[in-house]
Amino acid sequence: MLIIRKKELLLQHKNAKMNINFDDKALEELYVCGSTKDHKYKKLSQDVVKQYIKAVNYLKAARRVEDLYTFKSLHYEKKKGDLKGVETVWINAQYRLFFKSSPDDNGIIVNALLQEISKHYE
Repeated sequence: MLIIRKKELLLQHKNAKMNINFDDKALEELYVCGSTKDHKYKKLSQDVVKQYIKAVNYLKAARRVEDLYTFKSLHYEKKKGDLKGVETVWINAQYRLFFKSSPDDNGIIVNALLQEISKHYE
């Protein structure tokens, strides 16, 4: 009985996807609609928006945050210092997507709260 339960849990985890939530409504609008009227993001080029959507889709496809290391183009990074607790992935060489992750009931990090798009070094 215990072996069957373990297999069920493994199958559930294998089929699970990262839960994505948006801390900023403009980020959600940008993801869903491909554009936003928010002053912070409305000047982003269509290429950057496409790459942002692609980065969010990679986050969604991951079963847990550790899977992001396998997507080398994302350059997943846990921040240190003043930004401790914040994580980033590259949208492109110029822009980063900042988010915070949190674990599920089993301690596996499967939730991501998208916070902002930031120009690197600004």
